[in-house]
Amino acid sequence: MTDLVLSQLTDVFRIGLIVGLVFMMHRTAAVTGRVLPLALGVLFLAVMLPATMPNPAVSFTDAIVAGLISNTIILAPVLGVGWLILRSRR
Repeated sequence: MTDLVLSQLTDVFRIGLIVGLVFMMHRTAAVTGRVLPLALGVLFLAVMLPATMPNPAVSFTDAIVAGLISNTIILAPVLGVGWLILRSRR
């Protein structure tokens, strides 16, 4: 499980999707809020990526759980950088 999480943490595609998720969350926060879109986006990415790019060596459930963990870990610094960018623009 640790190797799976570490491999997902270095997945450039996953990082790019989470950056896009945070960008869109900031743009639509007035209408949709902040927490629900982020939570649903993290869940969606955790399910979508293993479903579209299956790994026969890993069970689907393990891939989803590892995806939730790695997405949450990636989301924290991306939110921090997004917050710093917004603060510097004011």
